[in-house]
Amino acid sequence: MAYLELKNVSKSYGEGKNKTKVLSDINLEIEEGEFVAIVGFTGSGKTTLVNLIAGLIKPDEGDIIFKGNPVEGPAHERGVIFQNYSLLPWLNVYNNVSMAVNEVFKKSSKEEKDQRVKNYVNMVNLSPAIHKKPQELSGGMRQRVAVSRALAMNPELLLMDEPLSALDALTRGNLQEEILKIWSHHKRTALLITNDVDEGILMADRIIPLNPGPNATLGPQFKINIERPRDKTELNKLPEYKTLRNSIIEYLMDIGNQRSSKQSEHTYELPDLQPVIKTGFSRRIF
Repeated sequence: MAYLELKNVSKSYGEGKNKTKVLSDINLEIEEGEFVAIVGFTGSGKTTLVNLIAGLIKPDEGDIIFKGNPVEGPAHERGVIFQNYSLLPWLNVYNNVSMAVNEVFKKSSKEEKDQRVKNYVNMVNLSPAIHKKPQELSGGMRQRVAVSRALAMNPELLLMDEPLSALDALTRGNLQEEILKIWSHHKRTALLITNDVDEGILMADRIIPLNPGPNATLGPQFKINIERPRDKTELNKLPEYKTLRNSIIEYLMDIGNQRSSKQSEHTYELPDLQPVIKTGFSRRIF
């Protein structure tokens, strides 16, 4: 049995005529310790997929199984790093992380919890800013806090919903390396949602496209048989990297073009409008 398994999962939003099926017949298996990336277009349902696995929402159809048990709600064993940081603005770095630690490790002593918080804040190189509040931090630093908070809960499955997409290229690259170091050290199972093919190839063992919605489904998997650790600069020199990258982008372009073709097939009947001719009038201005 797979560590995480989705069986025929579907999810819709809205009611009646306004009902839209976002995800349809999603089937996915992830093994323990594996790093999988889901790539796709904006609005294809990637965040909905993460929320389903996290237990924040429930599927309309199908089953989500984690470690042999159905996912029925959120749990600290499935940690999430969101795109928008989700930090409490009135708490400093230490307290944002400690809030999660206190919830998960209720039986630990105050000293043990304090040390855990400091260790994970230090792990993302934020010890000098540990007493600062989110508004005093850059975007990259805020995301480091979110990473620290998620990892401090010691999740068995790390879910990342485009956590680096809002960052500048340099900060994004640095955080990619830090997440990979942490993942390789602890060997947690990881699922990364991204719209960046290069990021997926750098970080994951497999890349699976999410076809455009509505009724989005998963496409074919692309195995990444490139030895770790991977250097972004060196990757560009590898023939297998170029072949893999081109194959994934070609697939995404093909399904994108197919969606555009289907949308262009729709015809719309415009109302028979006639111009309204108004007679002019003069107005004297004094």
